[in-house]
Amino acid sequence: MGSHRRLAPSGFDRGARGATLCVLTAAAAALGVLPTGAAPHDDSRGEVDRLYEEAERATESYNKADERADVLHDQVGRARDRIARQQGRINTMRDALGSLAGAQYRSGGLDPSLALMFSDDPDEYLDKAAALDRINSRQAGELRNLQRAMRGLARDREDATRKLAELERSREAVARHRRTVEQKLAKARQLLNSMPDSDRAAYDRASRSGRTTPDLTGAVPPSARAAAAVAAARSALGRPYVWGANGPLGFDCSGLTQWSYAQAGVGLPRTSQAQAHAGRQVPLSQAQPGDIVTYRDDAGHVGMYMGNGQVIHAPYPGAPVRYDPVGMMPVSAVTRP
Repeated sequence: MGSHRRLAPSGFDRGARGATLCVLTAAAAALGVLPTGAAPHDDSRGEVDRLYEEAERATESYNKADERADVLHDQVGRARDRIARQQGRINTMRDALGSLAGAQYRSGGLDPSLALMFSDDPDEYLDKAAALDRINSRQAGELRNLQRAMRGLARDREDATRKLAELERSREAVARHRRTVEQKLAKARQLLNSMPDSDRAAYDRASRSGRTTPDLTGAVPPSARAAAAVAAARSALGRPYVWGANGPLGFDCSGLTQWSYAQAGVGLPRTSQAQAHAGRQVPLSQAQPGDIVTYRDDAGHVGMYMGNGQVIHAPYPGAPVRYDPVGMMPVSAVTRP
């Protein structure tokens, strides 16, 4: 199956952030036929096909940037908490040194080395560390601890500053890729809306195929968690494809598989490319219910194997979660989480 036309309805949903756009590639091979007399619109369909492929690539970039932004946001939050704790520790240490300095002053004057504790520059401590041998061992230990704490605080602040800058760049990338996806989808929708009513009606009928339950006799998941994921995927049958959504009311392709395994207590990555590597890969001939099936060389589409040559997947905007043959397009990997 070297080429696959995408058949899509005229309406498109915009979903939440962070998703894989697995649109129309899966649909065409599963649907198999085109409306009679549709040949004059082959150019438009080819352009729609190209736009959706470009949107898929842009969406993967969006997903990766969005995931990175989430990671950085968490890291920045933890860094800020760590800085606040470290600052509190430093303040406590300074208070203790202040007590020592006060006692020393009352007994004969403030040693110059103790005055260093009032500096906010850790390098000044290091430059004048030799002064530590002019005070008693307790004071020297307190000052060394303060030096280390202030150096750690400075490193944490530098790290947080770098991560904040990277987070801003990642957010800009998210917005840029999202705009690209939406522009591709809008142009594809315009082309689809320009087609004759009869063609669009044929697409609508085709998008409703695959809802009947195939014969899955003897298809037994290999583990309890695979069985739970399979049951979750079945419960999602008929729910709409929504770009960027991972349930429970709507899904894109990787959102469906991620959500289904989450119901089994298993965490999967958000993108179809990452899901292809989220477990042990097995040959298609050895696929079992619950295995993750990714498609095409770019692993741009994903579904869940249900047994007897069938997958459940979220095909494309306008087509609900449904069954389709596992061979609806070239399989790139079968992964057992």
